[in-house]
Parts: sequence; C-alpha cells; structure tokens
Amino acid sequence: MATPMELLRSKMSRVRIPEPTNRVYKQECCVSFDTPRSEGGLYVDMHTFLAFGKDYVEWNYAKTGNPVYLHIRQARKAVSEDRPLKKPTLLAIGLEGGFDKQEPEYEETYNIVILPDYVSLPFPSVELPEKVRLAVDSILLAEGAERKEQIASWIADKKKVSAFAMDLQQIDNGVVVPPSGWKCCKCDKAENLWLNLTDGMIFCGRKNWDGTGGNNHAIEHYNETKYPLAVKLGTITADLETADVFSYPEDDSVEDPLLAQHLAFFGIDFSLLKKTEMTTAERELDQNTNFDWNRIQESGQEVEPLFGPGYTGLVNLGNSCYLASTMQVIFSTHSFCSRYYERQSLKTAFENAPADPTLDLNMQIIKLGHGLLSGKYSVPIEETDETGNNSTSTLNVKQEGIAPRMFKAVVAASHPEFSTMRQQDALEFFLHLLDQVERANSGNAEMDPTRSFKFGIEERLMCPSGKVAYNKRIDYILSLSIPLHEATNKEQLEAFNKLKAERSLEGKSVSADEIVRPRVPLEACLASFSAAEEVHDFYSTALDSKTTAVKTAGLTTFPDYLVLHMRKFVMEEGWVPKKLDVYIDVPDIIDITHLRSKGIQPGEELLPESVAREENAGSSEPLANELIVSQLASMGFNYLHCQKAAINTSNAGIEEAMTWLLSHVNDSDIDDPIPTGTGNTDFLSVDQASLDTLISFGFQEEVARKALKASGGNIEQATEWIFSQPDVSSSMDMDATTSSAQNTVDAGLSDGGGRYRLMALISHIGTSTHCGHYVAHILKNGKWVIFNDSKVGASIDPPKDMGYLYFFERINS
Repeated sequence: MATPMELLRSKMSRVRIPEPTNRVYKQECCVSFDTPRSEGGLYVDMHTFLAFGKDYVEWNYAKTGNPVYLHIRQARKAVSEDRPLKKPTLLAIGLEGGFDKQEPEYEETYNIVILPDYVSLPFPSVELPEKVRLAVDSILLAEGAERKEQIASWIADKKKVSAFAMDLQQIDNGVVVPPSGWKCCKCDKAENLWLNLTDGMIFCGRKNWDGTGGNNHAIEHYNETKYPLAVKLGTITADLETADVFSYPEDDSVEDPLLAQHLAFFGIDFSLLKKTEMTTAERELDQNTNFDWNRIQESGQEVEPLFGPGYTGLVNLGNSCYLASTMQVIFSTHSFCSRYYERQSLKTAFENAPADPTLDLNMQIIKLGHGLLSGKYSVPIEETDETGNNSTSTLNVKQEGIAPRMFKAVVAASHPEFSTMRQQDALEFFLHLLDQVERANSGNAEMDPTRSFKFGIEERLMCPSGKVAYNKRIDYILSLSIPLHEATNKEQLEAFNKLKAERSLEGKSVSADEIVRPRVPLEACLASFSAAEEVHDFYSTALDSKTTAVKTAGLTTFPDYLVLHMRKFVMEEGWVPKKLDVYIDVPDIIDITHLRSKGIQPGEELLPESVAREENAGSSEPLANELIVSQLASMGFNYLHCQKAAINTSNAGIEEAMTWLLSHVNDSDIDDPIPTGTGNTDFLSVDQASLDTLISFGFQEEVARKALKASGGNIEQATEWIFSQPDVSSSMDMDATTSSAQNTVDAGLSDGGGRYRLMALISHIGTSTHCGHYVAHILKNGKWVIFNDSKVGASIDPPKDMGYLYFFERINS
C-alpha cells in the first residue's frame, strides 16, 4: 500500500501553481456559504483554485477528477469580549474611526488532503514536493477573488479637488466678513450658512427633507449668478481640511486647495475661527441617531433574535443593504422559493453549471436561495466572555449571516453601478434582478419566477374628436405619485407650519420630535394613478393637429405579487432634489378591482392610423411622443430636455427616455433648441464605431441606430434593448394610434382577483436613494420580522407608514 507521500507524488499532474491572473478562492465555498470557520473547514482545489465546503468537495471530485486539495481551517482565538464600543467618527465600516464591529481573531491551520479517501499530510513541511509547497504558498499569498470583488468596507467617497478652485474669480466689492454674528442676506437664518467664495455673500443652505436646514437661498443665489463655490460658515478652523466646501456645478462636497487665499480675500483669518457647525458628512453620520433612522431599524427595542429556515441574515458587504433587503423579500415569495430552492437541488445545479460556477447566475441564485432558506447558517453565535463561559442572554445572541459576494459579483457584472461599492436604489436593483432572471429563464417560461410580478397596464387617450387610442405595456412595479393635498391631518399640519414660521423668524429650527408629517392614505395614491389627466400638445391623427387629450390608465391583469413604488423623491425648480417627508397609511389588505382596465368599449371609435405622420416625413421639426414628454415633465424635468429624450429614443417608451435623459442631462448642448429642417431623429448622431460594431453583430443599421439612441450610446445596453424590443424594426411612434400587436402584449400573464395582503415592505432613510440605509420587514407565518442586514428578529413596530417599496400578495379565493 502506497504511503501518503507516494500517493501525493502520483497526483502531481493535478497540481498547479497559480499565476497572477488566476482567480483564487479561499474564503468561501462556490456552491454554499461554508468558510474556513465552518465545521469541516474549506477545501481549495489545487488545480482550479475553487473552494468547497466539507459536504460539497466530493461533488467537485466526481465532476472534475481533481484529487488534491488545500484544507484550510480557522479556529477562534480566546480574547476579551468586554472592550467598550468606540463612538464612530467616520461613516465607515471596517476602517479606523468607523463603526466598531468587534471582530474576533482566528488562527489558521493547513493540510494537504487527497480524495477520495481524505488522505492528509501536514503543511508546512519540508518533506512535501517543491511544486506543492510553491502552489500552497502562492494560494495563501494571493488576494482572494472574493476579496477583490467585494471590499469589506463602507466609506463616503474621498473629496475631489474642484475643477473651479484653481481659477476661481473673486469680485472686489468691498465685502469684509466678520469672524462671527453671521446671518443670511435674505432671511433671519443664523445657522446652516454658506459663504459664496466669489462675491462674499452669505446665504442659508438647502431645506432638508425633515424640515430642518435653511430656505434654499444659497442655491437660489447660485442659480442667479452661477458663482460655483461656497464654504459652510462654522466648519472653518485652523485645520482647513475639515472645512465644508460645496461646488454647485459639480453637485458635491469638494476640496479647495486655495481656500486660505479665497477666505483672506474677504478678510477671514481661518486660524482664529472655531468649529460651530456640522459638515455635510457629519450630518449624514448624525442620521444614525435620529428618530426615523431608529424607528425603521427598530433601534432601542428589545427585538427577539430569530433563527432557522427563512431567518438567515445577509452580511453588509459595504453599501449593500439595498441588495440585502431586496433579496430577503424576493426569497419570501413562493415563485422564487419554488424555482431556486424547493425544485432545484444544489448538487444538480453544480453538475449542470459551467467549469467556474462562480460566474453562473443560475448557480449563484440557487446557492443564495439555499443559504437563506435552509436554516443551515441561521444559528446563534456562541458568545463567550474572557473566562471562556458562554453568554446566557437570549437578547444578546446573534447570527453571523451569509455574505452574498459571489451573487453580487455575477448579478452586477453587466451593470456599471451595481458593480461598484456605492449605495444604490433598491427599486433599480429589483428591476435589474428581474431582468437578469427573466433572461436566464428565457428558454423555459414556465420556470420563470419573474412572471409572478409581471402585469399589463393600459392607457386610454381621448382627443376632442371623441375618438380614442389604447396603448398597452408590461411592467413589474406600479409607481405611485403621492398627492399631499389628500393628507388626513391637515389641521395638525397647519399648526406645525405656523410653529415653524414662528421659529424661523426667531432664527431657530423646530426639533425632530416637533415635526408633523402629512399622512396620506394609500387609497389616494392608487386613485391618482387611475385619475383622468390632461395631455397637452397631443398630436391627434383624427384632427391632424396638436390638441389636449385626456388620459386614463388601468391594469389589464392582476399579478400574483403587486409591487407598489412610492415616489418620495421629486425634483424642485432649479433641479434641486427633494424627498417628500410624508407618511403613507397602508392597510394590511387592499382591493384594486376598480383599477381593472375595461379595454375598448362598444361604440368607441379608434383614432385612425398615422397617415398624416407619413405626409409629415419631410416636416421641418422632429416629433416627440407627447405622452412620454408629459410623463417626464410631470416628474420635474425640463420640458425641452424631455422632448429631446423622446426624440432621441425614437419614442420607444418612458424608461428609455428617462435613461437617455439622465445620461445626457449635463451635455453642453442640452439647452439648445431642437434643430429644424431635419425631418427625422438623426440630428443627434450616434458614434459611428459603435454603430459599426452593432451592424457587425448582424443587426440592421436602422435598428442599431435606434438602439444606440435609446441606450445613450452604450453598446451593451443597446444590445439588450434590441433583444427586449420584439417589434424594434417597426415604427415606435404611437402618438395617437393603436396597433393590433398591442392586443397580445399581456397575453399569457398570470391574472386573478383584485384583493391583496401586505406581505413585505422595504423602507429607506436618507436624503436620496443612493445614500442612507435600507431595511426590510416581512410577514412570515403571521408575524412581522425585521431583516436589517445580518440582524433578523421579531418586529415589534413595523414602520408600515414609512415604506419605499410595498409588496402585496394576491389573496386567492
């Protein structure tokens, strides 16, 4: 019988020394969430450098025949657990000055293991073949692929030097700024004041979403003068790096290397000033302790930790709470649980996966589903004190949760934003995920779980001629505006506004516990969706002219799961983003039967086909779909910009126009008039190289041109756009016509009654969807549960009135 060393030498052909370009996995199993700290440790295939847990390494051996593995185990060191939590001074996790995670320390041990009999040899050992020693050293020295893809830290972006700082023009107008006693030039505000570095004028800052802050006079001054930089008074000290400098054109906090010089111009000696105000970053950090933040996270409540199947937390990878909250809700739906857990085994998924399962979306969704739903990783951590005794407090126990690194890497690979470490919009991620899953299941529609969210929307347009047009589209979410005038607490609001005005005259602000927010019923938001709306400058083929039409909308089908998106973020005049500070009263059960669209009715006459549009082919003015333009304009966008967005996306739809608009809003010619004499939408050309690339893929030139316009010039997005537009080669201008193809748009969608039960909500706290924090509350087995990253517990007071996304499950009779 061969000795272990002889057996190893006979397998040397299956051992490789990793190259710098090789992806080395050594921190997490590629088909489960086992780590070196798990029971049994982690086995690294020394040929492919993929890692496997104890229960899965034999699957890899059976599939590949690779017998040699580096076995890594980590054991927790005994350390004192009573060190005090340090107060954070930085909005960061995992960095000095950030939130103290009190991470324990671990000791690693290594062995070389040969399958199938698990023959083990110790490492390090001089008796091992040199190739094996070099291979192991390279694996251990390599930065893990998991670490490269997901950096375990969360920090606000470092401030960049402003493009306007070095050549800033300052006006010699005799202004000398005193060292104290400042006040806004337009109101009595004496705090949150900003000094414009061009003319030395002092104005109050923006009004915050919670009613605090200023009266927007500083931003108004910029809009009038275009003087770019301002510094917040009260943040200037001898350490100029702490001063809060804001650039209005760059819409960000910036660094001004010449700040001392710019301040001296107005007689300010920075070395004599004291800090009296919080910087923008400090205000963001301070949100962690305010009322809304605590309420959404149920901080201060004795939340009972929950463990077991379906109660597994997700580790925050660094600004990944948008992903965590969304996936917890997704895997609380029957459609996703059935597709990726109940009807799909991990072993079968691995056997069918490509050679590198970390790059396969199907494999990683199944891995995530099993990780969340099996209960394997939802177990209490044994807390020990410095003496080694286990903690007995049930409220202090916690779970480690699972880190969805591989899932995030593969689902975000095709998206320029989700692949970063920045905070993202949970709604955008939800839609991106459904798009990816639908594509992955395109060959088997019956297995596609996204169908449970999909429904049809029908818009009816009637022009003064009495004739109508019907337009249908498919959607996954019902986006609702919030009619503040329908608030049910108007008397309390009036009293609060009076108090706020009185405090403003005194140069003071209302406290957080004095703030009164509008309370708007969800029924009012649903009613606003179906309410009649005027569409101005609507081109009617019956009248052959522009007129005012009346638009109404309804649903053609009711999905298994209805997702409601509350439009809490709007644009004010001057492109100033604002978050509506409002509560939504949401009942546990809703009935949307009245939203059912009735379709064309007896006696109605459809608008004629667009003959006039053909005659206008040589018109001097490109024509934008006024329905798209009006919808964009209602969101607060500039009307001319909306027209250009519709024209440059060939009137493909609201989402395409929005994508174009957001990617071109800073174009230097965005405010230029629409050129005349073109007669088509080619006045803004596409990149010829990109066009040639798409043509080389086999697409028609006209189709490729439309796709590039719809995607803002991005080739990858243009390709996706083409595949998502089955009728892309036909005319997309549907101002006032109806197409027979539209009658089949919603064919095959699930449908049922209109009664729904609230089953989950995703809440958000912060000034925009791209900062702050997301938390999910989910109804499980009749009880509400909070999912706050890795923390999972029984919810005491779910914030049903503070949701950003609401998920309803249809009640089947």
